[in-house]
Formats: sequence, structure tokens, C-alpha cells
Amino acid sequence: MQENESFVSITHKQWDNFLQLDTFFHNTPDLLCIAGFDGYFKKINPAVSALLEYSQEELMANPISSFIHPDDRLVTTTARDGLKEGRRLLNFENRYITQSGNIIWLSWTSIIVNDQDNIYAIAKNITAKKKLEEEKNRLLTEISKVNQDLKHFARTTSHDLRSPVNNLIALFRLLDTHKIEDEETKQLIQLLESSTHQLKTMLDSYLQDLKAQDGITAAKEELALDQVLNNVLGSIQHLLHQAKAKVNIDFSAFSAIDFNKTYLESIFLNLITNAIKYAKADEHPVINIYTKVVDGRKQMIIEDNGLGFDAEKVKDRIFKMYQTFHNHPDAKGVGLYLVHTHVLEMGSKISVHSEVNKGTTFIIHLEG
Repeated sequence: MQENESFVSITHKQWDNFLQLDTFFHNTPDLLCIAGFDGYFKKINPAVSALLEYSQEELMANPISSFIHPDDRLVTTTARDGLKEGRRLLNFENRYITQSGNIIWLSWTSIIVNDQDNIYAIAKNITAKKKLEEEKNRLLTEISKVNQDLKHFARTTSHDLRSPVNNLIALFRLLDTHKIEDEETKQLIQLLESSTHQLKTMLDSYLQDLKAQDGITAAKEELALDQVLNNVLGSIQHLLHQAKAKVNIDFSAFSAIDFNKTYLESIFLNLITNAIKYAKADEHPVINIYTKVVDGRKQMIIEDNGLGFDAEKVKDRIFKMYQTFHNHPDAKGVGLYLVHTHVLEMGSKISVHSEVNKGTTFIIHLEG
């Protein structure tokens, strides 16, 4: 009698386990199946039918290969043969085609139990992940091409500009300022000569930096912000004078950063000249450049009182190549792209706040 009771107890326990497994099999969102080495499904859960859009009968009546993307059939057969030889199959990826013609990616983990002729497999739908990877790779390829184009453009432009700049310097040397009696004219000539020499220095620096950067990350060095900024301001002094622009500087929060010198000069140059270019017609440009520390993080801010733009409306395009937000004849849509690229390459971030007719503020969130 005790043996019969023990047998009934074991049978009930086994039945409970079976019900639990059956519930899991039919309700899990993952694809579960048992397949034979003859290439046919032997058992599938509802998730397989739901994803592939075929009935259970259709899936089990046709070879599994008929549902696999043609380009993945050979590699799938090779993976299945590996299972026969005792190799594990973990996270194997292949494509299936649904009844409606959609392509889906599946990641499989499969085993053989006790030398049976069946394969026990579980798969996850990774189509969304694959699409993200494809988009990421597309963007990386696009960015790489744009960066190469920009390097070529910068190298060509810097090289081509050296000749006329050298000619200007030669002309200044030939110019006899002693014959000029007007003091204001003399000062303007001296200013032009100084700006030309600074431009030559910057062009030489750009070319040297571009050569050094081929295939490597731009080098950082400790830079005094006021020194770099003053060099840039000196090179565009005529623009500042012509626009009657006022530049307010406050580096009291911190006065030096680890950055690439050429990149920092380019950032200052592009943001300051943009502030002048997009100034309001009835107001002289006012440009504030300062540093501050927020929650222990260093920030450098460049803000102006210019035309501004609807930053919320164009937030996805602000730092993209060839994007312009004003009908200005000199707008090319390259400056902000360069600024963004330089900041990112230094491991930092940049954000922008702007409203129409309320100016623009750029915040560079420095690394570390």
C-alpha cells in the first residue's frame, strides 16, 4: 500500500512539473523549438508562429531552410553540422523571412541532449538591435568620410592661403611707412601687418597639426585661455573694430585647460566670428567669454547678443555639416560642425541655448 501511495505522489509531482514547463513553453515571448537533423521542426511554441506569421502546421510541414534568408542558409547548415560534431551553438545569428516578406534577425542557442537526433533551441528576436547597429555603422562611415573631406579641405585651404599671405608680408616689408604722414593710416597699416603675421602663424600651425594628426588623436597640452584667446582676437582685430564689437572676458573660475591648441583656436575663431556675422542690425555685438564650475565640473561659455535662432526647433541639425539658420551670404554651415567635432575629439561635450532675437549661448562641458 505504501509503494502505491509513493508511486501516486511521484506521478503527481511529475505532472505538476510538466504543467509548469508546458505553461512556460506556450507563454514565453522567446522562440522555443525542437528540430530534427532531417531539417524539419518537430515542435514549436506559439511565439515562433506569431513572429514568422505562419501556422504551426505550415512551419512543421516545410523544411526549416525554406523560411531562412537565402544568404544565410549555407552558414546555418554549417552551424547545424557543428552541433552533430559536438560543438556548442551560442548566440548564432541568422535571418528569417516572414510570410509578409519582412526580414527578421534571430539569435539562437542550441543543444543536443543525450545523443538524440533532435536539436533543442531557443531564439531571441534581435531585429531592432541589428537595425541600430546598421544605422550606427552607416553614421560612422558617413562621419569618417566627412572628416576625411574636412581634413582635405583644411589642408588644401591652409596650403593655398600661405602664398598670398607670404606675398602680403613681402609687400609690407617693401612699404616705406616713413613716407606716410597720416598717423591713423600708419596705425592701420601696422595693424594689418600684425594681423597678417598672426594669420601666417596660424596657417603654419594648422598645417603642422594636420600632418601630425594623420591617423592619430590630436595631442592635448595645458593652455592658458587668455593667451590663446588674445592670439585669436589679434588675428581678427579688424573685424572687431569694423563691427564695433565688445568682448568681455572672465577666466577667474579657472584660467587653463588641457586641450589641443589648434582646436581651441578654431573654436574661439568660429564662435566669435559667428557672433559678429549674425549680430543684430541695430545693436553692436557683445560677446561674453568666461569660465565657471558647476557641481565640480568645468564649463567654458561663449555667449552673444545676436540674432539667435530657434534652438528647440533645429536641435537635431545644429552641429551637422552644411546647416545654416540665417540667410547670410557668407553662411556655409561648416563652423559649428568644426566646433562640435573639435570638442568631441577632446572628450568634452557642447550644448547650446538660443532664441530668436535673444542671442546664443554655447556651453563647452570640459572633460574631467
